[in-house]
Amino acid sequence: MRLRSYTAHDEAWARRAQEALRADRFTFLLGWEPEMPWDEFITAQADHRVGRKLPEGIVRSEQLVAEAQGQPVGRVSLRFELNEWLARQGGHIGYAVLPEFRRRGYATEILRASLPLVHAAGVDAVLVCCDDDNLGSATVIERCGGVLENILPAQGDEAALRRYWIT
Repeated sequence: MRLRSYTAHDEAWARRAQEALRADRFTFLLGWEPEMPWDEFITAQADHRVGRKLPEGIVRSEQLVAEAQGQPVGRVSLRFELNEWLARQGGHIGYAVLPEFRRRGYATEILRASLPLVHAAGVDAVLVCCDDDNLGSATVIERCGGVLENILPAQGDEAALRRYWIT
């Protein structure tokens, strides 16, 4: 598993990934809007990585492409600090695997590869969350050392949420 920054060559597949995960009510490209030029998205990602020009409510973060055997299979979002929303339900790491690559162990590989990156940024205890009914993701987090802290009840149109800590 290789985690890398987005490049100019990723636009087409990333747009397809955004559409593919819309059915899961999941935002693949955080901070990107369809009318945003791709080069502006890449520049914004570079700014977020170093904590520069952060929009209100956004913390220093990094979004990376997850590649297996040279092919993009998903993405991971690393948050190097938590704001109120992330502390409740977003966590330090959020990952996604494209539907056609699921059930091959890629999510576990993505999470395992992400942990040293957030640790290197000074995060000792890593919060990772998933919907309570997402047994696949819960299993991935537990395989990577996640210890369940609690399950938050559903709120509005949001599902109940499992909150894990990995140290």
